[in-house]
Amino acid sequence: MRTDAELVNAVLDGEKQAFAVLLKRYERPVRAVALGVLGDYHSAADVSQEAFVKAYEQLAGLRKPKAFGAWLMKIAHRCALDSARQKLREYRLEMKAAALIENPDGQLDEEKQRLLAAVMKLPRSEKQVVMLRYLSDNSIKDVADIVGQSVGTVTKQLSRAHKRLRIILERSEK
Repeated sequence: MRTDAELVNAVLDGEKQAFAVLLKRYERPVRAVALGVLGDYHSAADVSQEAFVKAYEQLAGLRKPKAFGAWLMKIAHRCALDSARQKLREYRLEMKAAALIENPDGQLDEEKQRLLAAVMKLPRSEKQVVMLRYLSDNSIKDVADIVGQSVGTVTKQLSRAHKRLRIILERSEK
């Protein structure tokens, strides 16, 4: 059985199958770290994949190949924390929008309530950027920084969201 250091060096020398061995060796511990932070198996599985991709991409920067396991666990923990923060942000935005929809005490006219209801029907990524941009009054650059995307990606998501909102609102008028 090859050591972690031997496998890391093999991967760096172009032997891609060596990373598959590392993945198999650390698959459960990485998922356990993510599960400990997130408390959800499916989210932990997604974060585990993300951690392995990041580890593969950053493998050349690993100074001590024998410390691969500990290094990978740190990456997994960081990815899980980032995911938890992202979910919390999304939850807060959705709660803010839901409160506006459910609390029609004269603050929102019927048209604004309809618009907010339409926003809640958007796909998650588009809903998130729309809410950050318009409900939280962030600039497009700030939205890009918050969601970890480029300004171009956020602009494209907003453009798609605007088109979808037009369609949703037209259908609700019929």
